[in-house]
This record gives sequence, C-alpha cells and structure tokens, in this order.
Amino acid sequence: MADPAAAPADGANGTQHAPKEGFLALAIASVGVVFGDIGTSPLYAMRVTLANTASGGADERTVLGVVSLITWALVLIVTIKYVVFLMRADNKGEGGTLALMALAQRLVPGHRSVGVFFLGVIGAALFYGDGVLTPAVSVVSAIEGLKIAPGVGDALAPYVVPISAGILIALFLVQSKGTARVGKFFGPITVAWFLTLAALGAYHIADDPSIIRGLLPHYGVIMLFENGLLGLLILGGVFLAVTGAEALYADMGHFGRGPLRAAWLYLVLPCLLLNYFGQGALVLAHPEAAANPFFRMVPEAVYWPVLLLATAGTIIASQAVITGAFSVTQQAVSLGLLPRMDIRRTSETQAGQIFVPAVNIMLLVGVLALVLIFQSSNRLTAAYGIAVTGAMLVDTLLFFVIIRNLWKRPLWQALLGAGLFGVIDLVFLGANLLKIPQGAWAPLLLAGALVVIMWTWTRGARLLAEKTRRDSVPMAELADILKARAPHRAPGTAIFLTSDPDTAPVALMHNLKHNKVLHEKNIILTVETAETPRVREADRIRIEPINDDFKKVVITYGFMESPNVPKALGLCRKAGLKFDIMATSFFLGRRSVVPSAQSGMPLWQDRLFIFLMKNATNPTDFYKIPPGRVVELGTQVTV
Repeated sequence: MADPAAAPADGANGTQHAPKEGFLALAIASVGVVFGDIGTSPLYAMRVTLANTASGGADERTVLGVVSLITWALVLIVTIKYVVFLMRADNKGEGGTLALMALAQRLVPGHRSVGVFFLGVIGAALFYGDGVLTPAVSVVSAIEGLKIAPGVGDALAPYVVPISAGILIALFLVQSKGTARVGKFFGPITVAWFLTLAALGAYHIADDPSIIRGLLPHYGVIMLFENGLLGLLILGGVFLAVTGAEALYADMGHFGRGPLRAAWLYLVLPCLLLNYFGQGALVLAHPEAAANPFFRMVPEAVYWPVLLLATAGTIIASQAVITGAFSVTQQAVSLGLLPRMDIRRTSETQAGQIFVPAVNIMLLVGVLALVLIFQSSNRLTAAYGIAVTGAMLVDTLLFFVIIRNLWKRPLWQALLGAGLFGVIDLVFLGANLLKIPQGAWAPLLLAGALVVIMWTWTRGARLLAEKTRRDSVPMAELADILKARAPHRAPGTAIFLTSDPDTAPVALMHNLKHNKVLHEKNIILTVETAETPRVREADRIRIEPINDDFKKVVITYGFMESPNVPKALGLCRKAGLKFDIMATSFFLGRRSVVPSAQSGMPLWQDRLFIFLMKNATNPTDFYKIPPGRVVELGTQVTV
C-alpha cells in the first residue's frame, strides 16, 4: 500500500531512504502507514476465532489452541514469508503485486509471460476487494466498543452503524486535500496504539500466566484435529490476525527493508503477541469475556481514551488502504491494465501524494454499501480475508518465478521455497472459501468485475493497436514519399503523439490529407512505461532522427511515475533538439470506436471497451499538455 506522505525510493536502482531521512524516523513512519491494518486485528480476530470453535472459547484447550494458531500465523506468514523471504524479491527497490508482475514478465519468455500477466491482474483486482472491506471492518469494530462503554450501557448501540458511516464519509471527503499534514501524525499515533496493545496484554497475562503455553505449536494442531471440519472455519478466523501483512511488501519502496523489518520485529510483532496472549489469559480466567475479549480487557478508568485511540487507529488503517488503492491504480494505468484516469498530485514535493477521484468514489460507495448490508463487525469479518488470501497466493506464485528465473535456483529449490508458503496460502484460502455464503462473495464479486474490466481493456487496446498498424503507413515510407512530393510548409514545430512510433500517426495523416501542410519541424512522440518503478532523468528521453523533416522522440517513465510531457521535452534541448515550445502545436488523434461482431471480442466486451475509452481521461490532461496548444483530429475505427 502506497503512502502519500512518504517519498519514493531514490533513483532507479532502488536505493532506500534510510541513509537520507534517518532509520528511526522511517521506522516510526512505517508503523503508521504499513502496520495500521494489522494493528487493528486484535479488535476482532480473537473474538471471531473463539466464536468459530465448538466450545465457543469456554475451555482451556480451545483458548490455548487459538492463541497458538494466531502466534504461528504471525510467525510463518508475516515474519518468515514476507519479512525474511519475499522482501528480498524487489523490482528496483519496489514491492507489491504489480511491481513483482512487471519484474517477472521480464524474466519469463513468450507465452509464459501471459500467465504472469494474468496473475498480476488477479492480484491487483483482489487488492481492491480487500480495500473496500478493510475500512468497513476496522471502523465498525472500533465503534462497536460503544455497546459496552461505561456510563452509557447499551444506549449508543443503535448508533454504531450511523457513526461508523459518518466517520467513513468524512474520511473519503478529505482525500482530495492530501494527507501530508495528517500523515506526519500517523506514526506517533499508531506507535501509541501498539504500546497500548502491549500494556493491556501484559496487564492481563497475570490473570492466567499459563497462557504462555500457547507458544507451543502443538496446541493449535491438536485443537484443529479435535474440531474436525470446523477447523477450517477456525483457520478463517485466525487469518484475520494477519490481514494487512501484504502491506509490508507493497510499501517496501517507500521505507526500505531495514526500517520495515525493524518496526515489525522490535515493536509490532511483540505488541501484537502480548495483546493476543493477554486476551487469551483473560478468557481463561473469565470465560464470559470471550464474547468481546479486547474491550473486556480495558479498565473502566481508561476505557474512553482507549476507545478514541482505537478509532484513530482504524481511521489510519483505512487511510493506508485508500492511499494504497490510489497507488495501485497509478501503477495499473501506467502498465496498461486500466484506461487513463484523472490522477491528481496533492503535493509538489512528495511523489506519493496522489488523489484519484474515480477510485475514491468507488471505494466510498463500496464501503458504505458493506456497512449498511452487514451492519456488524461479526458479519463483516465473514466477508473479510478471502481477497487477502488470494492476493498472498498470487505473491507466492510470482515469488516462484523470481526464485527460478532471477535467482537462478534449481527447480527443486524453487518448489521447496515457494511450495511451503503456497501450501499455507491454499489452506487459508480454503478456509476463507467456506465463508462465501456468509459474505465473502462481496470482495470476490468486486475483484471479478475488475478482472473483466482489466482483461477487456488490455485485449481491446491490443486489437485496436493491431488494426491501426495494419491500416497505417510505415513512418520511413511516408518520409520518403514526402521527400519526393513535398507539401506546403507551415512555420513552427508539430508534435504528433502516437503509441507506435514506427507507423505514421493518424493525426499526421489527417493533417496531410485535409490541411495539406507539413510543419518545418515534426516530432513523432511516444510515451512508454518501463517495467521498473522509476527512470533516471538521464534515461528519460531518446531521440532518433528519421530524416531532415522528422525526429522520433521516446519519453520513458517508470510505472510509479506520473507523465509530464512538457517537462520531459525540456530535456530535448540539452540533447540537441531545439524548438520553441510557444511555436509548437501538439496533434492528437481521437478515435471514435464502433463495435463489430467480427472484431475478435464478443459484442458485450466491445461495448465495455468503448465505454472505458469514452470515460478515459483526455490525453491532454493526462500528459499535462497545455490545452491551448492542442489540435485533435478524429477518425472512426471498429473494434
């Protein structure tokens, strides 16, 4: 999940921030951004898991088993899989599913790269499914503390849903303002939250110190066997304790491996374990506390401050998911998985500070719908987890590609390394699949819709490019024709934007056909996306002469960067290509697409692709081109 308040890694080689900004500062900042989601899990994970057991948490063996399973889930999935192994697989310092997909695609040849591509698409789609549920579950679970708040009894219980909805609406409404001011407080607040978790846990371990036996893994194994098929439901609850672990990998480029690992090992993990063991000890001593062990832990004297801190923690966790969705969208657009969108920078100095209005609205509608449909955190947690387990399995499969093709390990080592994690992921995925009738269908439905959208967009764009290439004149051939039959010359420079610099742009052909002029200087401009997060300024532009009349300019951006064509063109002067930007016109080809049954896609997919094209952001705005210097020339094509 990307952080808007954190700057990206320096350079294209993935050097990290730690030396520049300070190791401790980065570690604290990462606590607020990366670990907010997993830090809210104690609010509901133990409660839900105990409720799924045959005894409901009323006996010693069950409590010890649940604590043992949560402990080893945190150790195996978060610590060993992500912190020890997966964080070593980076794309120039960047992590996350799409960054891993881009790296893996470079490593595998031909048809196998298609499989890698679809894994990335599925992983990105599942992330959005998770992104809708996380704010709903986190905020509602915190506000439910009002039901047992001292001094009010159950008087506030009917207002849990409206208050939760109000907080979420306010959170989404402020996204357009940027989060720089708020972001700097995320770290300290979340650190205070984790220390509170630790203090509450340590205080209650004294209720029954024998809970320490939960460190032994065999208690968890025994309980699973004793519960039979019910064990899968128990594992579904246990997995709630590790939701948010994927953020470790996704935000690696923002904070660096070292600060993230230190924050996890020295603060987050110990605090989480202390709290879960404290909840377990409380339930052992007072079985009735199993109904809501977290809030039953809180002494009456500090109940309201802890409730407010818990609410702040859930808002921060939600913020991390929202900004992560913005970041994933930027990557998806850059990699051609989604149409151009309005991506606004909310800071001139922080590269990660972006706001995507369309995604913000989608998330808000989805989150409110879930809160109103499910009404309680117990029901929301039934829908939670399946998207995360799916995304984790995708990471594992891509990790196999890295082990085999980047690290050049033998097949048996790749299978052993990724296979062990794959088995764990599959077990948890199976456990969460059982929750589909109870609500897990919701994130799967959203993810499925997004897979269809991404598949349609990439397929339609490929078919359109192929058709355009078939109907176009090669640029070299056109240059020779114009040299033999020179048209009328117009003063100044014309820049023709095209996705294929080897063929004559549609706008150029229309300008020659209808206006019968050719400018004194002509630049065929293509904007490309590299399979790396960022591109050095020295490698930003590439100039290739076609003849005296035409120059080919290729501008390259990383998938974590936002294109700015005028700024990039300024580099051309240093490279020897001189022109007056005020005497320059940008020519864009606008294609009117009509559906065709013979296009290669079903008609419904044609119509979806056309809808996406019509609603894509204007290239003038997307590439930051001055609108007063743009000329658009249209043509009609079938797809």
